[in-house]
Amino acid sequence: MPSSRPASRQKILILGGTAEARLLAAQLIEEGHSVTTSLAGRTVDPVLPDGEVRIGGFGGADGLAAYLRDEQFDRMIDATHPFARRISENAIKASAISGIPLEQRLRPRWQKQPGDRWKSVATLEAAAEALPQAATVFLALGRQYLDAFIGRDDCRFVIRMVDPPETPLGFSDHMLVLGKPASDPDREADLFTAHGITHLVCRNSGGPAGYAKIIAARRLALPVIMIERD
Repeated sequence: MPSSRPASRQKILILGGTAEARLLAAQLIEEGHSVTTSLAGRTVDPVLPDGEVRIGGFGGADGLAAYLRDEQFDRMIDATHPFARRISENAIKASAISGIPLEQRLRPRWQKQPGDRWKSVATLEAAAEALPQAATVFLALGRQYLDAFIGRDDCRFVIRMVDPPETPLGFSDHMLVLGKPASDPDREADLFTAHGITHLVCRNSGGPAGYAKIIAARRLALPVIMIERD
């Protein structure tokens, strides 16, 4: 059903969960648009954007397409995390099914700088294999990306998570650091030093929000196992 709203005021669905998505929602609302942001619901107390917020999955591409049609959105913007492949794939399919235009906002990836000691790998499994024996490893990954490292019982892991895990982690030697990444490289460097970190494992997410740990690793000359995007 065609929208009866004026062209200057659109109803927009943002697939969010990133700092960029929150800024985009605020900007579009200021321009006079009606904005709903969809969050996956993985964190207990997420930072909510301006406008309407929907939390939870859609039931695949067909469910997302039905939601777009039923709620009469004019367009959809994918501003999710660069490694959130499933929702991005579903957004492409849902746009094709529903006929609702899709715009993708993808962060530029981080680029290696002088002083960086990166080993680029393609998969979580390759990252786990790249770690030397007896390494003390800082895992800057989401809960759903940890399983590939559980078998490395010859390493010690320091794992940062926003929320405490619902079930015990399967690591033989690990400790948890609860909270979000610091924006200050000095704080990240202090954290690495306090725990005797010898290696950092992270994904090439891009954007400013998580870059402080990269700067900290550079200053400390720490090797970084960098999981690159497809």
